[in-house]
Amino acid sequence: MALFLSSFTNKIDKKGRVSIPAPFRTVLSAQSFQGIVLFRSLSRPVLEGCGLDRLNRLSEQLENGEFIPNANHDYNAMMFAEARMLSFDAEGRISIPEDLLTYIGLPEQITFVGRGPTFEIWSPSEFDADHAQRRQSLAQGGGS
Repeated sequence: MALFLSSFTNKIDKKGRVSIPAPFRTVLSAQSFQGIVLFRSLSRPVLEGCGLDRLNRLSEQLENGEFIPNANHDYNAMMFAEARMLSFDAEGRISIPEDLLTYIGLPEQITFVGRGPTFEIWSPSEFDADHAQRRQSLAQGGGS
């Protein structure tokens, strides 16, 4: 399975469109839906994203009883209810709905952050602050 790696900051145009980083498009190009799926994080002003194939696999696990409900069960139910499928245009861009942009603070740019099988979309300043804090915590032997 291809993974979402690294971080990229891209400008949002006046129509709310943003280019998906080329390495992320490469990961997504082999998937059944040519686009991304986004939903709001429950814990931070961040959008969480993945390809539709990941949600299909999760749905199959739920259907087949392979997924054991626990605290994540409510999260997964919320994720399916709030998920937005956003198709790529001819230039590899998506249009992020205004309510999702509002959730992350209506930035003029967004930072795509690879998280392995998923990714996140942040306001650049929020990501920089969070990343610096986490790096410092890890360097001091902590974690969060």
